[in-house]
Formats: sequence, C-alpha cells, structure tokens
Amino acid sequence: MKPDIGLRGSAVKKINNLEELKTYNDKATFDYLIQDLIPYPNEMGIFYVRYPNEKEGKITGIVAKEFLIVSGDGISTIEELIKKNPRHEMQLKVLQKEYGKRLQEILSKGELLNLVPYGNHIRGAKFIDGSHWISEQLNRTINEMCTQIPDFYFGRLDVMYNTIEELERGENFAIVELNGAASEPTHIYDPKHSIFFAWKELARHITYMYEISILNHKRGVPYLPHKKGMQEYRLHMQQNKKILNF
Repeated sequence: MKPDIGLRGSAVKKINNLEELKTYNDKATFDYLIQDLIPYPNEMGIFYVRYPNEKEGKITGIVAKEFLIVSGDGISTIEELIKKNPRHEMQLKVLQKEYGKRLQEILSKGELLNLVPYGNHIRGAKFIDGSHWISEQLNRTINEMCTQIPDFYFGRLDVMYNTIEELERGENFAIVELNGAASEPTHIYDPKHSIFFAWKELARHITYMYEISILNHKRGVPYLPHKKGMQEYRLHMQQNKKILNF
C-alpha cells in the first residue's frame, strides 16, 4: 500500500494480511493505492531523456538499489545485526516500531532478512551508480516503452527486474513507478561520488529539462504561470505533512 501522491517511500507498507490492510485504511488520511508485490529481487532507477522533435531518446543514468538486508550469524539478534552497520542503524527507531519484539530474534547463520523491501534512500536503501550498464540494447528496450507514453520526455523509471540480461531483452521485469519533471538523477547518491559530481549531473539534467521545455513551448505548450506553480507547491506541502506524519 502506498500514497496515491507520494514522496521518497513515505507511508509505503508491505501488507501481509487483512488485519494490516484495515489498520492502514483506518490510519490513512490520504488517498492510497494497493499494488501487487513485485516478485523480482533487484531494483534500479533508469533516467530517460528524449527531445520532442526526435523519435529516439537515451538513458542518461542508472542507479542500482541495495536493500536494507541483514545476514544472520547464529548468535546475534536482528537488532544487534542492524547496529553493526552504521547505515542500517540510522533506521533502527523506525524498524523498532515496525517489527517490535521480532528484532530480538536470532537468525541462523547465513540467513538473509530484507527488513525494508523498498528501494528508497530515506528508508535505508543504498544507491549505487549503475550507469556502466547502459548499452545499445537496453537503450532500445527502454526507448520502445517510453515512446509509447504520450508526451513523456524527461523522467525516471523505477524498475524491478531479475537479471540485467533479461531486462535488456525486455523480459522478467516490472515498472514500479514513473517519475516526471521532479525526478532526480539518483545515481548521484552513490557514496563514492563527490558533491562536485552531483552538481555536474544535476546541471546536466536541468539543462535537458530546460531545452525540452523550450521545444514544447514552440509546439504550443504554455509555460507554467508563477501563480499556478505556487498553488501546486502549497498542495505538495500539504500532502507531504499527511504522509510524513503517517
């Protein structure tokens, strides 16, 4: 279950039974979606750009997502395993509310537990720059999908998949969501990258958006008036308060 209008994984919850569904419904003060849980083990974000006067676009960046997974040693509790990783420990208070006494269980040696099955940075996922996976074949597959979406020229597809090879062929994958003009090139959040790399990539993608906006305007698409933009911003902040307080 997830908010119909969401932000960075806030209020997204895996539902295991009818009781949990009822609890979510009673607590939610916002419109929400119920989606099938996608079975594929891997997730990535694929940033796509196409100019309105061109038939083919291109992938401009890929981010791989490493979930918050702990591996049992047969001795430590789940909570102790979480504390061994500084990145995981930052999520401890939220996980204590989510899992309660279960965090005191001991996993057998080598047993893996995915505590947060969502590829969101704020929910503990680690972002890895996977732009080296960009290939002609993957570009063709993504372009074939994106050109079927009316007036989609700039954004990020969050995709769950089985293997890179199958994804390149357009097999065994599912699109979790499609993000538009507010999308970030999230490969910048790979810990190996510097702030200067991030600024450069943000500037590159903002330039794409600027150039696409000009071309769309020439095709008769009006620019967003300042008054309308501020109205949208206020609605955005109102929605954020609802889901962040959830």
